[in-house]
Amino acid sequence: MSLQASEFFAELCLPFRVHTVVGNTYFATPIPGMPLRLRVDFSGTIHADTYGGLRLAVLHPDRGEIDAVTLGFVEHGTFHRRDEATNTRPNTKRYGTFDTYCRPGRPPWEGAVTTGLRDAIERYTAVWFPGAEVTFTPKRTVSHAPRTTPAPLANPTGARTR
Repeated sequence: MSLQASEFFAELCLPFRVHTVVGNTYFATPIPGMPLRLRVDFSGTIHADTYGGLRLAVLHPDRGEIDAVTLGFVEHGTFHRRDEATNTRPNTKRYGTFDTYCRPGRPPWEGAVTTGLRDAIERYTAVWFPGAEVTFTPKRTVSHAPRTTPAPLANPTGARTR
C-alpha cells in the first residue's frame, strides 16, 4: 500500500501558500522570491516501511541543505491517543509510529493528532522564514507555567477544627 503522503500533508494543514507534494515529500516556498525552500519528509525507523516522525530541511538552490531537524511523533503526541486506546506499549515497533500496512480504506496514519507537529513546524519555519506568507495561522494559547495549588487558608479564629 502507498504512503498517501499528499493526504497526510493535507491533513497536517501546513500554512504555506506556495507548496507541492512530490512523491512522499512536501516542498514549500514560505517566502516567495526568496531562494530558501522548506522540505518535509517522513523520517524512517530501523523497521522497514515504518515512520517515526518528520524530517524538516531548509534548502538553498546553490548551497544545498542548510539546516535540518527531525520531529518525532512520540515527542509531539501524534499517536498518543491511538496508542493509549490500543494499549500499545513503549519500546514496541508500533508505539508512536505508523507503517505502510493498514486497514483497507483507512490511511496508514489512522488515529494521528497532528496539532503538535504543525505547531513545531510553524515554530521552526518562523526562525528560518520570518515574515513568511501563510494562509492559516491558528490562534492557540498555551500556558507553559507550572500549575500550583493554593495553600489552604489558615483558621482565622485560631480554634482547632475537627
